[in-house]
Amino acid sequence: MKALLAQLRIEITLTVRNGEQLLVNLFIPLGLLVFFSKVEVLNSDEADPVQFLSPAVLGLAVMSSSLVSLGISTGFERYYGVLKRLGATPLGRPRWVAAKFGSVLAIELAQWTVLIVAALLLGWTPDHGGWPMSAVAALLGTAAFGGLALLMAGTLGGMANLAATNGLFLALMVTGGMVVPFEEMPGALQAVAKLLPAAPLADVMIGSLRVGEQVHTGSWVTLATWAVATPILAAWRFTWE
Repeated sequence: MKALLAQLRIEITLTVRNGEQLLVNLFIPLGLLVFFSKVEVLNSDEADPVQFLSPAVLGLAVMSSSLVSLGISTGFERYYGVLKRLGATPLGRPRWVAAKFGSVLAIELAQWTVLIVAALLLGWTPDHGGWPMSAVAALLGTAAFGGLALLMAGTLGGMANLAATNGLFLALMVTGGMVVPFEEMPGALQAVAKLLPAAPLADVMIGSLRVGEQVHTGSWVTLATWAVATPILAAWRFTWE
């Protein structure tokens, strides 16, 4: 347990010290929330954009931490041989994985605290009964995107993983209904996006925390499928050096 807690502390410290990860994890979601809440650029029927944006940005925060932060840091640790050395220490690989995901959850908790306070100050009125459902969705999203991050980090080279992770993040952010309302996208793009993990996560977040909205059952099925499938694929394909 001491080794796990020590590694968890190291992972959180390294994330906090990394300016690029802080930008992606906190300032991009917070900036999008404030900007699109105050500037009328979204083509949406919502009278107050913050009511749509707030739960969607919470989903974006989950994706930024579990996909980008975890994926890029792990990819470079593998590229520089850090993982090979850690695997031979008393820490062991299972506790290393636990520390990685523990640090992601800790960062997500900090993100949500800041984003929720900012959203409330901007006038957000969430459906308070939806918090348990949104927390479950966040855990499923963390597993789905975290597994995807480890899959790419464990199979691609350092620079290739960096490019692929950032590119995938941008694509999922645009098509996932986290910034642009899902209904405003072309029909063909909607059909594809529904099969990816970002759109179902956003749907659950918006449906559970936005007053008067409902969560589609298919979103839970798709999100849960990704949450199971990607960690299994990552465990199967991941190479430590």
